[in-house]
Amino acid sequence: MRLNVRLAALVPMAIGGAALAVAPAAPVAGAPAPPPSFLGSLHSQTRIASTVPANGDVNPYGVAVVRRSTGRLQRGHVLVSNFNDRSNAQGTGTTIVSIGPGGRRSTFAHLPRALSGCPGGVGLTTALGVLRSGWVVVGSLPTSDGMAATAKAGCLIVLDSHGRVRETLRGNGINGPWDMTIAPGRRQVQLFVTNVLNGTVAGNGAVVHRGTVVRVTLRLRGNRPPRRVGTTVVGSGFAEKTDPAALVVGPTGLALGRNGALYVADTLSNRLAVIPDAVALPHTLGRGMTVRRGGALMAPLGLALAPNGDLVSANAANGNLVETTPHGRQVDVRSVDRSGSPRGAGALFGLALPGPHSLVFVDDATNTLQRLR
Repeated sequence: MRLNVRLAALVPMAIGGAALAVAPAAPVAGAPAPPPSFLGSLHSQTRIASTVPANGDVNPYGVAVVRRSTGRLQRGHVLVSNFNDRSNAQGTGTTIVSIGPGGRRSTFAHLPRALSGCPGGVGLTTALGVLRSGWVVVGSLPTSDGMAATAKAGCLIVLDSHGRVRETLRGNGINGPWDMTIAPGRRQVQLFVTNVLNGTVAGNGAVVHRGTVVRVTLRLRGNRPPRRVGTTVVGSGFAEKTDPAALVVGPTGLALGRNGALYVADTLSNRLAVIPDAVALPHTLGRGMTVRRGGALMAPLGLALAPNGDLVSANAANGNLVETTPHGRQVDVRSVDRSGSPRGAGALFGLALPGPHSLVFVDDATNTLQRLR
């Protein structure tokens, strides 16, 4: 995946398209030093394991940490979804691998290319999450030949703790599910899903402003698959387009903060946005409020919330992770991939935090899972 994005010079805060440039506050003499950044507390980077399973799938996208052992899910292991098959055709990957802290890799799920209830079949995306009850949800944005012209709406696939497909969720706002985060609960959970196929294929490479964030509410039912009981569009109007190198570019990473605030990596607009009270919002808030635009951001993709409340985003246009406060101040940048030209372009995607002092991320350039701690 390679992206070239024109960066904005302002630091706006806005709802929808209107923006107000805000200058950063000057330091106050004698004021206490700001707390250390989360990225600054991580001192070493190591390769945990290859993400390539026996069938040769490549291009790791989604990352999810297993918090509770059940079935074939083991606490502390990391699940990784692959977007490409062994021929490197995008939107054709069918595997989820499980990687232990010591680097042992196994295939958690190997899905069929054609899957009933999933328009277009299977091409697993960054939308990957594990519920506390052991259900695994993964997004599919499939193609028949790796080209955007054949991309289909796809679905969300629900697997049990043994990696078996038990349900598919399609339509009603799900159209090219690209990334996801989860608001857990005892009786029901909320999935927040970015969608990037609303008019993009018809646009034939032109930017369209129809990307969405959808809240899908699932009722938990013990050993039976969760049942969808509600769907609400809470974000809309995000820029998206097809791309010969990246297949599709649009709103990607999601992270839940305090009071139900949902943060969105608005990739094409090179910004981080927030949708306040997204867990209860009854309607769309458009493109949300701009937290930060430009600066060290260069087409942000993956997004995670650090223990200190900051946002950590992964750049598509270079190999950097960027830490940004919820108020829009960029406090740290870490270069974690220097391959290719330009350096690190297209290498980073999904990331997650296994604990308070570590971060894991996939490197598409080397098909590996890496760790900072």
